[in-house]
Amino acid sequence: MQHRHLNHQRLTLAAIDDLIARGRWDDWAALRRAVLADPALLDKVEQVCRARVADPYAQRHHFWLHYAQAHRTAA
Repeated sequence: MQHRHLNHQRLTLAAIDDLIARGRWDDWAALRRAVLADPALLDKVEQVCRARVADPYAQRHHFWLHYAQAHRTAA
């Protein structure tokens, strides 16, 4: 996915936020593969999602927060 305001493809906090907020199914699948390959990315995903947890309309972030928490306990 091309990030709207980033000129790199690293999974920084801003890139993860953009993937979650604007990404499509294949972008999410790529993020999932990256998290499975590097479980340390769960920290970044959780950090990004916690910043938006108060917004009830940020359902994508709620989903990924629950995903990160579930996979952290499973690992």
